[in-house]
Amino acid sequence: MALKTEMHGEVAVIVLKGKLMGGPDTKILHDTVKDLIEKGKRKIVVDLAGVKWMNSTGLGALMGALTTARNNEADLKLANTTEKVESLFMITKLITVFDTYNSVIEAAASFD
Repeated sequence: MALKTEMHGEVAVIVLKGKLMGGPDTKILHDTVKDLIEKGKRKIVVDLAGVKWMNSTGLGALMGALTTARNNEADLKLANTTEKVESLFMITKLITVFDTYNSVIEAAASFD
């Protein structure tokens, strides 16, 4: 999995590419969210357009990122979930936990 961070105004966007399968990817995602929060970023969007697949450990990584954000008075939203990833959220009922949007622009606008 590759990860990069972009700023869209006040919103930090974490762009993921590849497969989110756990292992070191989990730590990288968590550390990135923690780092953004430490830098005062309170609005975070994870762009999943480039994520082709994730397993339960990848879902756990996203849950951990969301929990870290909310425990630190920040919020995390998801954008561009692919059909496969969306179905995984539906099956696990996590679709009710995450705020998901069709684009980064929609997700960023939802913070206002």
